[in-house]
Amino acid sequence: MSALFYLLGVVIFATAIMASIALHELGHMIPAKKFGGKVTQYFIGFGPTVWSKQVGETEYGVKAIPLGGFVKIVGMLPPGAVELADDVTVDAQGNQVVRVRKSNTGMFTQLISDARAAEWETIRPEDSDRLFYKMAWWKKVIVMAGGPTVNILIAFFIFAGVFATYGNLSDPKPYSPVVSTVVDCVLPASEGDRACSPTDPVAPAKAAGIEVGDRIVSFNGVPFTSWEALQKEIRANDDGAATIVVERDGRQLTLSTNTTVTARPTSTTDADLTQVGFLGVSPTLGGLNTGGPIYTVDQMGRMTKDTVVALGTLPVKVWDVAEAIVGIQERDPNGPVSIVGGGRIAGETVSEEAFPVKEKAVFLLMLIAGFNFFIGMFNFIPLLPLDGGHIAGALWEAIRRGMARLRGRPDPGYVDVARLLPIAYCVASVLLVMGAVLIVGDLVVPVRIAS
Repeated sequence: MSALFYLLGVVIFATAIMASIALHELGHMIPAKKFGGKVTQYFIGFGPTVWSKQVGETEYGVKAIPLGGFVKIVGMLPPGAVELADDVTVDAQGNQVVRVRKSNTGMFTQLISDARAAEWETIRPEDSDRLFYKMAWWKKVIVMAGGPTVNILIAFFIFAGVFATYGNLSDPKPYSPVVSTVVDCVLPASEGDRACSPTDPVAPAKAAGIEVGDRIVSFNGVPFTSWEALQKEIRANDDGAATIVVERDGRQLTLSTNTTVTARPTSTTDADLTQVGFLGVSPTLGGLNTGGPIYTVDQMGRMTKDTVVALGTLPVKVWDVAEAIVGIQERDPNGPVSIVGGGRIAGETVSEEAFPVKEKAVFLLMLIAGFNFFIGMFNFIPLLPLDGGHIAGALWEAIRRGMARLRGRPDPGYVDVARLLPIAYCVASVLLVMGAVLIVGDLVVPVRIAS
């Protein structure tokens, strides 16, 4: 049964991601067609074609490798400039015949020429007014931004639904001074998971008679409304006397005890221990903050900052994964994962018996939303072959033409993105390698959920 639920989680995640990819490509195709562009292909996946159907001038289909998708918009690359003639002859009528050839000297020049030739092999004379590169710059921006914007909107609607109904897992409310746990004895921090023995000293809270559900109103005459302030007072009390007022069943009770001094962590690392006053109670989690669309926008703004930082350190994080694969270091549980890793996490979440169904559903939704948000942000990076590279080209075209008009100079024409293809191929190669490293890492040293 566990294996069945694991498979269910993987299928749910994979289906959601494929649906997101399909919607991403629709975000490109719909405005492209709306602006009169010619779209010849709409495919989900890469590699060999599994299924396709021609509808009008567009072929819709699915390919074998479900790691992305693409829309073929005719005329992405403008034609190259005609270079100087290098051969002049005279025909039988005495007219000059000029033979023109394009210079293909150099690997990069040849690469650009080949890509341009492949692009224009499919263009027919009647397509002249429907070519992508001839669109107004703002139309190009809308077409290329449509895909990643769809991913961000998917993330927004999922986040908004979860934040409004369940709450934000990343934004918990402060701890409440309502007692959730009373320990029986004082144990060293390194032995906190073992049972008490007869030789262990009784915890001060236990000796005072504090019970689960009590709200601590004051400590040594100082009133408190937050756990953080109360905790500071307890720790500063060392082994001194403690008069504690608690609220229980609508009544206030005054209890007395002495805190004891023990080593406790002052940060998230167990190695950082300090001798502090100890009472022996744990607070109640204050719940999760909730909110509507404005709250969601605010939270996504914070996510954007975190994502930009994560994108800047992505190559280093992928290198860390590569080191984990060969056993040099442990895999960072908070590091990047591929779609394969996301599927494994989804499967483990659904098959984990300790998680209630509601928490499983929320976790899956947040996982899907997180992937969509990252995919959207990633595609806005201003480098070809990503969507952001085409957006940057369109914006540069607008700036260049605007400056020419202001200076009274001739129109400089369309931006030739084909000249950036060598960079695009380098970026694509790097992305391919990083993707392969993450996939291998997710198979060899996977990130697992904490149960």
